[in-house]
Amino acid sequence: MIDRPSEKEEDFFKKQEFARLRKIQHEKDEKLKADERKKLKDAHWMKCPKCGMDMTEIAFEHIQVDKCFSCEGIFLDKGEMEALVNAKDLGMVKRISKLFLG
Repeated sequence: MIDRPSEKEEDFFKKQEFARLRKIQHEKDEKLKADERKKLKDAHWMKCPKCGMDMTEIAFEHIQVDKCFSCEGIFLDKGEMEALVNAKDLGMVKRISKLFLG
């Protein structure tokens, strides 16, 4: 005669299976999110946020800034405004930086 698992045992195994399936789904979701982030980055990398055209890195002082030659926009990455302000007294850059840095 074969012993049937008790209700507690069945519940235990159902919970284990549920946890395993949830973990698999979570891993799939994380991979999908990473893939989506990569696709977005690839689609927008070095594209002007204003007009969508390609941007080029140019040297300004000792910093590489992103310039759009289509709309003539200039864009700074994190820390570049602070580096420009601290580089030397650039007058106008210091006044403009107060808008962004307080």
